[in-house]
Amino acid sequence: MDTRFAITDYVDAKAVTEKLDNLIRQPIYTIKPDALKAYEENYFEKKCPKSKAMIEEAKQIIPGGVQHNLAFNYPFPLVFTKAEGAKLYDIDGNEYYDFLQAGGPTVLGSNPKEVRDQVIDLLNTCGPSTGLFHEFEYKLAKKISDSVPTVDMFRMLGSGTEACMVACRVARLATKKKYILKMGGAYHGWSDQLGYGIRIPGTKFTQAHGVPIRLMRDTQEFFPNDLNDLERKLRKNQLCGGTAAVFIEPVGPESGTRPLSKEFNKGVERLCRKYGALLIFDEVVTGFRIGMAGAQGYFGVEPDLTIFGKAIAGGYPGAGGIGGKREYMKYMGAGLDGAQKIKKAFCGGTMAATPISCCAGYFALEEIDRQNACYKAGVMGDRITKGLNHIIDKYNLPFVAFNQGSICHMETVGTMHFAIDWSKPWSIPKILKETDIRKKEMTHMGAAYMAEGLVTLAGSRLYTSAAYTEEMIDDALSRFDRVFSHVAMKQD
Repeated sequence: MDTRFAITDYVDAKAVTEKLDNLIRQPIYTIKPDALKAYEENYFEKKCPKSKAMIEEAKQIIPGGVQHNLAFNYPFPLVFTKAEGAKLYDIDGNEYYDFLQAGGPTVLGSNPKEVRDQVIDLLNTCGPSTGLFHEFEYKLAKKISDSVPTVDMFRMLGSGTEACMVACRVARLATKKKYILKMGGAYHGWSDQLGYGIRIPGTKFTQAHGVPIRLMRDTQEFFPNDLNDLERKLRKNQLCGGTAAVFIEPVGPESGTRPLSKEFNKGVERLCRKYGALLIFDEVVTGFRIGMAGAQGYFGVEPDLTIFGKAIAGGYPGAGGIGGKREYMKYMGAGLDGAQKIKKAFCGGTMAATPISCCAGYFALEEIDRQNACYKAGVMGDRITKGLNHIIDKYNLPFVAFNQGSICHMETVGTMHFAIDWSKPWSIPKILKETDIRKKEMTHMGAAYMAEGLVTLAGSRLYTSAAYTEEMIDDALSRFDRVFSHVAMKQD
């Protein structure tokens, strides 16, 4: 097994945080209005007419016109019809560099032939789903267990959201404790109780519209990089039901948008052991992207449970699962372990662990391992981040670029670096208004990137894959340079 990790030099979290602090104190720098208008007229209107027409029709029967938040793009979403390696192609025939990578799962690049051929063979023989056991369920689980030392057992589910939901249930059954503590700003899916404290630290229930507040009463958040805050809450919880689990994204909330110090995860592990809470690593993004052993292998931490998603189905549907120590995974038993007289975590999923998802996942992980894809993608992440920082300096902009291997961040407005302090309630409306303004400018920057043939995640995050070459990265950087040449301080 490839033991190299995508991260060659770990980000200086303190230095990056200081830069991000400075970014949100600065006036907003964004694409000039005349440049944005030119992109709209010369690119989107002239070169994307089929996309525009289809989205106008789609809006009549699909709320918002698209089925997934990642598909939104200003001034209108584009319709993509082909994905191959590091490139995407839209319905009008335009070509793009793919830095979205379907939100992160395609570490090999999009639609690799080595995986596609195996899936086609499966479809010709078994079909996508039977509702019964298939050999690839075992093969995928064994590959994950062999790769990640803390995973004695693994159960496939339909999504990372489902895996996070059931992890809460397992933790409460195993510890007989009450509270779930999560890092403020982190995203662990969109279930009722874990919709608490998302996007920016301190949001509590304010971003989970439609969820009754009472359903979040046993969920709490702690501030990123603050072990003292975490311990205060663990200690307080001892008096009123205890903490069942601490959830953490190991590189920081929102896939490392607010980076953690390299030592922080070890500190969280120590506190979990001290207070008897399960440590749950959400490796939906980092699992098989940071390395075959996950971010936990890189940081040298042993979580009790690990949430998987994205890469474990190789970009095919059905990407979610939970793995961990045998003593906790016994609460996930669904079949031949009836002799164990324990309560089982309430969990289902008719379309979980389908032959197509397990086949695709198994061969994708085999190829990631064989090709040293995590390391290669990380090298490309280093290259583009270095280049972005050079362009930022060239134009004397307050932007912040950093990466954790192949997870790259290009912060132009720092929307997610804000935090809400509930001891100062009068400041909350102002902060929420400011983040809305900055989010709008982030979409304008994303539109400029798109018009230059660069598909990003919300204009602020980029994933690199093993399909990239140095020449591709350098070409992409020249396109970022053109966008940044049109940036100026926003005028009121």
